[in-house]
Amino acid sequence: MQKIKVGIIGSAGYTGGELLRILIHHPNVDIVFAHSGSNAGNKVSAVHTDLLGDTDLRFSDTYHSDIDVLFLCVGHGDSRKFLEANAVAPHVNIIDLSQDYRLSANREYQGRLFVYGLPELQRDAIRSAQYVANPGCFATGIQLALLPLAAAGLLPDEIHINATTGSTGAGQRPSATSHFSWRSGNLSLYKAFSHQHLQEISESLTQLQPGFLPDGDAPLLQRAMQRINIIPQRGNFPRGILSAIYLDSDLGEEDAQECYRSYYAEHPFTHISDTNIDLKQVVNTNKCILQVEKHGNKLLITSIVDNLLKGASGQAVQNMNLMAGLDETAGLRLKSVGF
Repeated sequence: MQKIKVGIIGSAGYTGGELLRILIHHPNVDIVFAHSGSNAGNKVSAVHTDLLGDTDLRFSDTYHSDIDVLFLCVGHGDSRKFLEANAVAPHVNIIDLSQDYRLSANREYQGRLFVYGLPELQRDAIRSAQYVANPGCFATGIQLALLPLAAAGLLPDEIHINATTGSTGAGQRPSATSHFSWRSGNLSLYKAFSHQHLQEISESLTQLQPGFLPDGDAPLLQRAMQRINIIPQRGNFPRGILSAIYLDSDLGEEDAQECYRSYYAEHPFTHISDTNIDLKQVVNTNKCILQVEKHGNKLLITSIVDNLLKGASGQAVQNMNLMAGLDETAGLRLKSVGF
């Protein structure tokens, strides 16, 4: 078959680099350009040094319109600015990795709506979409831990989450809380109860369990905070997110596990483990692994994802595969680090 012609905006950062690593070896893709304003003319392998010997591609500072798919790997707010400033041909499929088009109130572009790109929630809608808003990394791991319960109408009024992310979740540009000398040997929390991903999480859960959010005219984030208690933490490791989620439930452990296995039976990247899980099982893969346990009247769901892959670039390629009618797993059978 004819290869998909791809362009990437923001290809020098973490998510852009991961996207290049996948697409260079994707059997159905031809990368037309890798955009980076600050690295124009330089070899991609000069920035992403692990790609030495894999590609001779150079960064470009111009947008080329002769493509089939455009990936936007830019900062929040910058995707919308890019699309306003550049004429993207009507036939081009767009996959945005920022938060600009994730919420239902902000999804319109060129008279069409971005589809929220969580395959385990709405794979069929993604298959027929032209524009896809890739989910956030925290949102991905947490939603995958809760979707089966929401689909069965079994979410209680209150959910508790403790989630720890690696330093790459803060982006490539150094900051006071991502600098190695501060992060190493350290642990801290941030945005307690108010993380922005709560909004997309609550919209997805409400899609499956209407009435999950309390009624009222309060902003979406405020209403989400009445149902979901989240404590995000900065971990002292590079990549991955572990989310420990607990809630009241009348389900027994076997019934809960069966609920999860049944929901994900047809989804190739989400798996249920019978034993304790750890981040190295998913780092460098597009997997989400879940463990479901019952403790008294509490159901504990542990979720692990790689924030740069299933939480970003891997899921973006998964969405591209669906949009193009390819095998959902094409280019994504990746090996975990193991040790």
